[in-house]
Amino acid sequence: MRALALLVATALLGCGGPSMDPEVASASAASRADYDVFALRCSKCHSLARPLNSGIDDDGYWRTYVAKMRRQPGSGISAQDSVAILRFLHQYSIEQRRRKGKPVDSPALTAPSPAPSETGGS
Repeated sequence: MRALALLVATALLGCGGPSMDPEVASASAASRADYDVFALRCSKCHSLARPLNSGIDDDGYWRTYVAKMRRQPGSGISAQDSVAILRFLHQYSIEQRRRKGKPVDSPALTAPSPAPSETGGS
């Protein structure tokens, strides 16, 4: 989790690349890949600080919000992208809840999946 927080902090500061903090570099490849999708897609319309500094730590809210952003013209967020974005935001929410002293096994934190409208279902 600390590696995820450092990854986000590095991104917010505009750093990264070869001189990246070793702990960030050791974050799982899946976490880095999810973050990369989040950074690529979400930064098309707004700064990454907007969602990361929002204080939101509820997966249900993130599902609704990512679905809304996906419908924005030019967002480029596919159904597959939304799963990666939600997975990243889920991990980020866990870290935020820990920092706030909230339980991390809260019902607000459930395994990420796109809203039914995101996968073409009803």
